[in-house]
Order: sequence, then structure tokens, then C-alpha cells
Amino acid sequence: MMTRRLPMRVLTVSVLGLALGACSLAPTYHRPAAPVPDSFPVTAGDAGQAALPAWRDFFQDPRLQALIDLALKNNRDLRIAVDRVEEARAQFGIVQSDRLPTIGAQGTGQVTRTPADMRNGGADSKSVNRSYVAGVGMTAFELDFFGRVRNLSEAAYQSYLSTDQARRTVQLGLIAQTAEAYFRLRSAQALLELMDKTLEARKGTLDLVQSRFDVGVASDLDLAQAQAQYDTVRADRIATERAMAQAGNALQLILGTPVPDGLPEPLPFGRGQLLQSLPAGLPSQLLERRPDIVGAEHDLMAANAQIGAARAAFFPRITLTGLLGFASPELDALFGGSHRYWQFSPQIQIPLFSGGVKGNLDLAKARSNIAVSAYEKTIQTAFREVADGLAGEATYSRQLDALRATEESALKALNLAQIRYETGVDSFLQVQSAQIALYGVQQQFIQLGTDALFNRVELYKALGGGWSVDDLPEAS
Repeated sequence: MMTRRLPMRVLTVSVLGLALGACSLAPTYHRPAAPVPDSFPVTAGDAGQAALPAWRDFFQDPRLQALIDLALKNNRDLRIAVDRVEEARAQFGIVQSDRLPTIGAQGTGQVTRTPADMRNGGADSKSVNRSYVAGVGMTAFELDFFGRVRNLSEAAYQSYLSTDQARRTVQLGLIAQTAEAYFRLRSAQALLELMDKTLEARKGTLDLVQSRFDVGVASDLDLAQAQAQYDTVRADRIATERAMAQAGNALQLILGTPVPDGLPEPLPFGRGQLLQSLPAGLPSQLLERRPDIVGAEHDLMAANAQIGAARAAFFPRITLTGLLGFASPELDALFGGSHRYWQFSPQIQIPLFSGGVKGNLDLAKARSNIAVSAYEKTIQTAFREVADGLAGEATYSRQLDALRATEESALKALNLAQIRYETGVDSFLQVQSAQIALYGVQQQFIQLGTDALFNRVELYKALGGGWSVDDLPEAS
């Protein structure tokens, strides 16, 4: 009767240990206050709206959408991030399994030969003894009275969630990088078109000066200046060809695959390629939608759980090992009804003089303090990035309007200078100055327009972006 009751008692103690595992010595978690102002210096869109459009709605150029799709499927950095999520998930599974007993079937056999002078029955007893044991056993299951295993499991779980947010951060960064590489390529193409038109105009001016020189109206200086103007643009065009090739190479690296043929036709290069207005929301909303902030908070929660595990190490650790089965000196009679066997081995470990236990607690507290500072710094960085983006949104349009007016004035000045030169009123120096001014403004306009696109992409990224798990590649 006693033989039957003891395994039941072992099971009861194990279940009790699982129930008591709910106890935790981890500090009560409180989210740190956000160390940033309550509002952004500049607002844009609907400040009360927190939701952001998905990237397919934000990036409205069909060719760019196709390129982002390619990047999300082929970029190696994103694949690594996805695989790291799977790695963290597996690590959590390993730690989580420690909260449950490890039960398995096992069998052992032992054959021993004892010298004659060491035999319990004297020299005439058997020299060789055999024993066989088989059954179902539980190996070193810790009764988690003080929550050590539970807190380690919680820390692993929070680390897994943090890794998943890191994957989201990589995805959002990849979308932004693809867009910026694409706009850099489109900017180089726009500059190339500008230089082709400018070269054509400069060639016309050079031919005019040459004809005037041939009839003795223009001087050697006028001809040399016209030739220098033409050659300057020709040199700029060669540099732009190089920049365009490098931009294409950078885009291909981000995509992780060669740019295929048959992509959709792009929209005209300009701000119409992006959604015109973004809801900035409030700084507090960044805490829920910025993946790097969410990930930093999960790191903070993991550090908090590690403190609980370190505190639990000061208390006794009780582990259970048991076996229920059969034992026999003969293998062929092992599973006989009279050979029932059980073994129950509880073990308790109590730290007495262990400096490492105190050191581990100090280490866990220090890491928790570091995690708090990292979390606060992430919030401050996010606030600065959004504030910078909003400042750009508030000023780029006005600056582009001013440059557009400057371009019109420069074009008018060039037309007047050419008329005055052709009629002999002014020297070619006035034409040269007007050409340089117009060419510079046109280049600046394209560059500033590209910067405005970059700013809106960075603002979308800084606000936390719009994303979908359907866009993620499968873990390999």
C-alpha cells in the first residue's frame, strides 16, 4: 500500500511546486516617464490622429512599390532579422521547458565482479552480481517556490519580443532605405536631363559666339568664355553619370537582387510620389508605434525579470528526481509483478557563503539601470527625429516656392542678357553670369526637392511607419 501511495505523493509535490512557481521576487514593473516635452515644437496633419497609413498607401509611385516588395523578399539584413526572431523564440522555448518536469522512460543495467575478500557473504558467495532497472522517471525537476525559473522564462520571453521589434525596426528601415535609394537614382536622372538641356543651350550660345567671332564682332575672350561654359556642363554631366551608376548599384544592394525588367512606369519625379500629409500625433503615441521604443521597453522588462531570478538565488533550491518501474537481478524476469520498483530523491541546495549570488543581483540591478537609460534615450532620439522631420515639413515647401521664383527671375535675366549681348549693348560676361546663375538655381531646385522627399520618408520612419506582417519573408 505504501508503495502505491508514495508515487502519488511525488506527483502531488510536483503539482504543488508548479503552483508555487507563480511566486515572483521581481520588482513591480512601472513604465518610466517619457523624458520629452508633451508636444512637438511643430505639428503637421491631424495631431490627434495616431494611425499611420500602410507603406503601400504612403509611397504612391508604382515602380517604388514594386522595388520595396523586392527588397522585403530578398534583402539579406531583413532575412537575418527574421531568423534572429526564430532564434529568440527557440531560446524562449528552451527556458520555458524548465518550468515543467522532464519525464521519460529509462533503463539501466549493471554487472559487478567483487574480489573474494570484499564479498558480503564471504569467499563462497557470488563473485558477479547483476541488476537491471527500467521505468518512467522524472529528472531533477526544480520546485520553483521563489520564482527563479519563472523569472528566467519571463526574461527570455521579453527578449524574444524585443527581437521581434528589432525585426520590425529593420523592416521599417529597409523600406525607407529603398525609397531613398530610388529617389537618389531619380534625382541623378533628373540632373542628367537638366544637363542635357543645358548642354544644348550652351552649344547654341557657343555657335552664336563663334559666328560673331568669325565676322569679327566677338572677341577671343567671348569665345573662350562660351567654350568654358559648355565644357563645365559637359564635365558635370560625366560626374552625374557616375553618380547615377553608383545610385543604381546601391539600390541593387538594398534589393538583394538585380533590378528586373518590366517594372511599372514611375510617376513624375516630385513630391507627388508620396502622401501629402502625415498625422504626427502626440509624443506619447510614439511609445506604442515606434518598434525601437517598444523593443527597448521589452529589454527593460527582461532586465526587471532578471532581478527577480537573481533574488530567488538567495533562497533554497529544491529539486526532485524519481523513478517508477521495475528492478530485477535477471533481465528476463525484469517486468515481473513482484519486481515493482520506485525511487524518490529530493535534493535541497542552500547558499551559505557564495559571493557570486550577491554579485549576480548587483549585476542584474546595474543592467536594469542601463536598460532604463537606454529606453529613455531611445524616446529622446525618437522625439528629436520627429521634431526634425516636422521642421522640414514646415519649411521645405516654402523654400521650394522661393527657389521656383528665383528660377523664373534667373531665366528672365538670361534672356535679357542674351538680347543685350546680341545687340551689342553688353559684353558676353553678362550672359555668362546669367547662365551660371540659372544653372545653379536649377541644380539646387532638384537637390532641394530630393531633400524634401528624403525628409518626408524619414518623418514617416520616425513616426513608426505603417507595416504589415504579410510583407515579411518566411524564416529559412
